[in-house]
Amino acid sequence: MCKPSGTIKSHLEKIASQDYVLPAIQREFVWWPEQICELLDSLMQGCPFGTFLFWKIAQERRTEYKFYDFVQHYHERDRYHCELLKNPPERELIAVLDGQQRMTALKVGLRGSYTWKMPGKRWSSDAAFPSRHLYLDLLSEADLESGYRYHFEFLTESQAKCPQPGTVWFRCGRVVEEEYDWLIDSLDELDLEKEAIRTARATLRHFHNTVHDKDLITYYEEENQSLEHVLNIFIRMNSGAAPLSYSDLPLSVAVAQWEKVDAREAIHSLVDEMNDQGNGFKFTKDLVLKAGLMLSDIGSVGFKVENFNKTNMAVLEANWPKIYKAMLIAVQLLASFGFSGQNLRAESSILPIAYYIYARKADEAYLHRAEFASDRENIRLWLIRSVLKASGIWGSGLDTLLTALREKISLHATSEFPVNELETVMALRGKSLTFTDVEIDEHCDLAYGNARTFALLSMIFPGFDLSRHFHVDHIYPQGRFTDAQLRKGGVTEKLWASLQEKQNRLPNLQLLEGPINNQKRQKLPYEWSAWTKPDEIARRQYLAGLDISALPETIEKFPDFYDQRRAALKMRIVQALGQSQLASGSATKAVEQIA
Repeated sequence: MCKPSGTIKSHLEKIASQDYVLPAIQREFVWWPEQICELLDSLMQGCPFGTFLFWKIAQERRTEYKFYDFVQHYHERDRYHCELLKNPPERELIAVLDGQQRMTALKVGLRGSYTWKMPGKRWSSDAAFPSRHLYLDLLSEADLESGYRYHFEFLTESQAKCPQPGTVWFRCGRVVEEEYDWLIDSLDELDLEKEAIRTARATLRHFHNTVHDKDLITYYEEENQSLEHVLNIFIRMNSGAAPLSYSDLPLSVAVAQWEKVDAREAIHSLVDEMNDQGNGFKFTKDLVLKAGLMLSDIGSVGFKVENFNKTNMAVLEANWPKIYKAMLIAVQLLASFGFSGQNLRAESSILPIAYYIYARKADEAYLHRAEFASDRENIRLWLIRSVLKASGIWGSGLDTLLTALREKISLHATSEFPVNELETVMALRGKSLTFTDVEIDEHCDLAYGNARTFALLSMIFPGFDLSRHFHVDHIYPQGRFTDAQLRKGGVTEKLWASLQEKQNRLPNLQLLEGPINNQKRQKLPYEWSAWTKPDEIARRQYLAGLDISALPETIEKFPDFYDQRRAALKMRIVQALGQSQLASGSATKAVEQIA
């Protein structure tokens, strides 16, 4: 029977007092800021809130399960997991089964904050993640096209203090923090016309009433104390939900069936530690769970509930320490190749490598001992070739491909990484690592910002210690290609558009260590190389290693530089990818002459 449950304010208080908690069977918070704004707008318009499903847990049974708090201050990088309640209240508890996203959205919007990365900023920089609170524009008007009546938005404090004309931002958290009369009276301090003050008061009054006075929430209650029973309910209610991570339901099954290890905490811990390696990665729990299936040799690596049966979960739990170790070594290996979350095009590409490390029982010594150097290089080149394919090796048919690769690796793990055997398996599934002439040409023109560009440069220019922080850098700086700079450099106007397009292509790109890149800035390459390499012989050797035969002193000569380097890079790409439209001998000879 559906029961009334009270107001938004009363539910926020129950979350704060931990009367309402999250069970281990849960989904990560996945709502975007816009969805929280839409929820509040719909509630203000009187739309139904939807029914919740609560699980009533008797006081004497509360120590049998693990419970979590709702996210309050969501941070895309640092704080996106629900925190474990180490000492839950010694009383009857209500665990939210259905409605977790909506309940968390209310807490974040009305009692918390939402922090996400600004575009164009580095993932490792704290300045890239300004904290934002939810605000309501008290003068907002209905948007007939979108259907919104009330304008909610997450803003930084500085944004809220500088509103556009005709906008009055009200921080939504104040509606549960301050007395109603004080809130209304505070509007008198605004420099507004009488009609605007009237509108602002009406909007604030309605918002306060929506949060404090309206009984918007109804629920069903489950009293069965069996976790298995509740898990079945959770699966039935969420299997058709969206958005739903592929791993959410299997993770919930693992949580219910692991006996000695806290599955949720173990998996989240591995995700966090993997993402903390090198310059940072963006691996997900989906990837880690799929790795568990693959490394444990469970028949299929697909996210199907039947793969997470009791027998398989026992195997996964028993193997977890070895899986944890293999995944960390694998991601450390990728970091040593220069990969990070910014340039690793397909996170699933790590799985065959992790399985190989797991199967051969490799430890940390594999990462640096000379006897494994050629094996590491084989892995690096195979990985790069796989991510360079524009068609996408790691997309459709992934589960079938991974299962086939696992089978082949298991036969060769004690000797070496079986590159040839893997490429044969991949080709049979329409995922050939052979590159056509058309693909070679396309790679010669890869753009700055394309995730494949770093991989290609690292392949055709081996020898860099890529475990250090390298950037893809413009040889001729971007700032030299503005209309004003090109005019100043004496370039004919009809060539401007062509040069501005070419300056972002592979022939004008190189790998440069981060601190050096910051020093280089807008210097012309001729000036920069003369300053950093004052000895002429050393300078020529350095430039030859980058396939640069000459550096013109003016931007006017950039087209000649571009064409010469493109031709040189093409020969190097032909050799590196093992596919030549020239006779292999002449191609090799040409590359040797350039280098």
